[in-house]
Amino acid sequence: MKKRRFISLCLSAFVVMTIASCGQEDSRNLVKKNTPTEERVVDLFSPMEKTNPDAENVARTAADLTVAMAEEELGVNVAYWTYTAENYQDRTYDEVALDRARNNMDDLYLLNPNVILTLGAEGKLRDLSGLDSAKNLRDIIRVANTVDGKLVAIPQEVVAYGLFVNMDIFKKYSLELPNTPEEFLECCRVLKENGIETPVGANRWWLETFVFAQAYADLYNGGNTEAEIADLNSGRARYRDYMRPGFEFLKTLIDKDYIDAEKALISEAIEGEGADFLSGKTPIVMAYWGAANTKTAYGETDFEMQVIGFPSSRGQMPVIPMTGWAVGAEAEHAEDALLVMDVMMSDEALQLFAETNRVISPSKNVKVECVPALRSLNDRIEEGVYVLGSNAGMDVEQWGNTCLIVRDLLAGASVDECMVAFDALQDEALGKK
Repeated sequence: MKKRRFISLCLSAFVVMTIASCGQEDSRNLVKKNTPTEERVVDLFSPMEKTNPDAENVARTAADLTVAMAEEELGVNVAYWTYTAENYQDRTYDEVALDRARNNMDDLYLLNPNVILTLGAEGKLRDLSGLDSAKNLRDIIRVANTVDGKLVAIPQEVVAYGLFVNMDIFKKYSLELPNTPEEFLECCRVLKENGIETPVGANRWWLETFVFAQAYADLYNGGNTEAEIADLNSGRARYRDYMRPGFEFLKTLIDKDYIDAEKALISEAIEGEGADFLSGKTPIVMAYWGAANTKTAYGETDFEMQVIGFPSSRGQMPVIPMTGWAVGAEAEHAEDALLVMDVMMSDEALQLFAETNRVISPSKNVKVECVPALRSLNDRIEEGVYVLGSNAGMDVEQWGNTCLIVRDLLAGASVDECMVAFDALQDEALGKK
């Protein structure tokens, strides 16, 4: 099997670690990882880890194994293209992916949820519902990634976000794991009063997870999901009313210096807060499921770590945005790309991926044991308790828009100004009907 360097779903998010944009891509950032000479070629575009692209990464290895399965079974060669941002001033991976897909530059793309919805609505992605592997998908995948009746992306893992907690510090100050926003703020108060300068490590990508947990705890877990989304899509309900509590909560974290807003605004995911968390300087960070398994993230700590859901009115709440692999609608090698996708998303390949990376599989037929630190988060998900950070059934794209508005808050905008931004997004969506 060919040895490659490859990163899988450690974006997130979108969830993503940043990467720069295409169109006029800088050769510093865009890298072609291999150049097959055989006639049947599939071009694959994905992000590359910025901090150390050559480090061994379980997620990259897992995805690479499934690509190798497809190559061997189909007799095709996959050419890898990757992109990396130098810093927060570079354009993001989302912008790169949009440009490349709109210009049919690749065949297979690893996409964040906001890009999936945008390209799906533009008709730039193939319908994957006819793949044999699609028959085994969990319902949550179809809900999140079906655009205009077409399943336009499939992930290799269900990316769940949670709070990563240093239990040694919590035990030192006799703190219980928080369930509600009020309990979380009390934990931060105690930590701050005992000399923890910044109780919560943050970056410019993932603070929206707090917002989603509070905004949609009832919508997704109250038994009335379809009706509430219909009200939002019709304008009978307003996003601002859902989002305000979470933004007021974040504003409190900022005002009380429980997070460092200036640092968060320019920090990449994990790169900005990871060292402080691993050293015990910051006892709480937010991250995706796979970070608890990955040595390049939080897979090896010198302290006891627990991963829990975000505080909400319904207790600890996992947040699940849906990334995914997609095939360009007018890709040069679209038919071979679809065949590669079908192998990569087969139960056999997803079992290999899940066992290698110890993640939640998108296939209802694949299950693996999670690491002890993730059991609390996993239990909630298995109970069916979570909120979606992206949902193609909502006319206003969630993950990307909320991330950008949170950045406005970090930069000094008021909560009311942020709510005006949500009003503008909803009014724009209503105007298109």
